[in-house]
Amino acid sequence: MSPFGIVALSLSMSADAFAASIARGAATRPNFAGAVKGALVFGVVEAITPLLGFAVGLVTSSFVGAVDHWIAFLLLGVVGGRMIWEALRREEEEDAPGIATIGWRAGLALVATAIGTSIDAAAVGISLALIGENILLIAAAIGFATFVMTTIGLSVGRMAGARLGRAVEIVGGTVLIAIGLVILYEHLTAIA
Repeated sequence: MSPFGIVALSLSMSADAFAASIARGAATRPNFAGAVKGALVFGVVEAITPLLGFAVGLVTSSFVGAVDHWIAFLLLGVVGGRMIWEALRREEEEDAPGIATIGWRAGLALVATAIGTSIDAAAVGISLALIGENILLIAAAIGFATFVMTTIGLSVGRMAGARLGRAVEIVGGTVLIAIGLVILYEHLTAIA
């Protein structure tokens, strides 16, 4: 694969993570260090999934390809639905701008979002196994691009969330659900 192809693939693999990180940034409002830590989670997960996909692709491509879209849809739907539900049930006085504490639930939601947005990278890993590409270089490029894009996305989400509060969280949750639906639709229409 050419260097341009690797860059294009890396940026396209990080697009879902970027959109999802804006939503997570609005919900958690991390400072810059928190955004970098969150982006590190996204980047590592996004770098690992094509490696896992590559390994699976060496063994079999039919099973993962049959269910990857359902896994992404469920993870993103649950995380997005929870964001909407929490934004709607929160009291008005709690909606004031500020930095949310990142607890274990927020950490789990971050990891679930990272996994949900990286399922397509596993499918790419399977494809790369079938054509014999350099998976280590490509996985590193995907992880780095995702790290950079999600650092930006979490920071943008924080600024938007601090100004617009619940509305941004509701929109962000809706975006996560929409990303899951798009992944599901693309895979189901490709099968048909």
